[in-house]
Formats: sequence, C-alpha cells, structure tokens
Amino acid sequence: MGFYNMKVFDLIQDIFQPFMDGEKRPLNVMEVSNLWFFLLGTETTMRNEEIGINLAQDPELKQILKDIRETVHIPIRDELKEFLMKEGVPFPQSTPEKPAGDFKDIPEGAKLNDEELANLMSYNLAMGVNYASRGLTESIRADVGLMFSKIILRKTAAGLIMKQYLDRHEWLRIPPYYKP
Repeated sequence: MGFYNMKVFDLIQDIFQPFMDGEKRPLNVMEVSNLWFFLLGTETTMRNEEIGINLAQDPELKQILKDIRETVHIPIRDELKEFLMKEGVPFPQSTPEKPAGDFKDIPEGAKLNDEELANLMSYNLAMGVNYASRGLTESIRADVGLMFSKIILRKTAAGLIMKQYLDRHEWLRIPPYYKP
C-alpha cells in the first residue's frame, strides 16, 4: 500500500502545486470548520480503533486495525494538528488514548465482536472519505484541498483492505442485486 500511495501522493502534489504559489489567504470559516471537525472525528475514530485492537479476537483483524491506525489516522491527525497550529486554530478537546490490553473477560453482550468491529471500521473509513470530499469541495485554498485529497486517498486504500477482509469472512453487507 505504501509505494503505490507515494506515487499517487506525488501526482496529487503535482496537480495542486501550481495553485499553492503566492500569498495565502486566511482560512475561511468553512475551511476551519471542516479541518477542525475532521481532526475531532479522526481522534474519535482512533479511540474506536484502540478499543477494537483490545477487543478483536482475530489476529488478522487486530493487525489491520493497528496498520490503519499507524498508516492512516496517526498521519492524518499529525498533519491536521501541524496545519491548524500554524494557522493559529485551537484544537478540539480530545479524550485520552485507551490503554492497550487483553479484554477477553468482557461478556459477549457488552462488547463488539470481530464482525461488528470490522464493519464499524469500514463504515468509519467510508464516512471519512465522504466528509473529506466535502472538505475538498468547500476548500478555497489549494493547501487545504491538497490535504483533503491525501486524506481521501489514505482512507480509500484502507477501506479497500477492510472490504477484502469483510468479504473473505462473508461479513460484507451487500444490497440486493438489481434484476430488471
């Protein structure tokens, strides 16, 4: 996933670069709101991943959740924080990271199972793509558009991995086929 993303990241950077020269306008209210809420959503998703890593029984799912956290959400969070700090935008309040542990003793009715964890992550990734698309279309500054474009790419690639995992386990929710 990494090498492919680097080529696409370079392409996206090349597309946006001509529009990033010159004096930058201040962020507008929609850009600030979209960036701020995306950071909040990323932090919340990371808490869900931490819980999922603690609860997942399947080692493959546990590893996928760790990989998505490390290669998608931590870089997104860090880039958003760095950008917002440079622009003087305060961060949303976040909850602390969940401690790592093995929580097999939690009763089945009080925790998500692997199928539910995988589907929740798939949904979160899809909603992240949708919200980043909104941020991209509502951005005026090219650097904001570039940031949301990279987020879309990261989340789409992770979503494809999660969909393959769901499909292999026959957990992928597919609408009925259309027969005219």
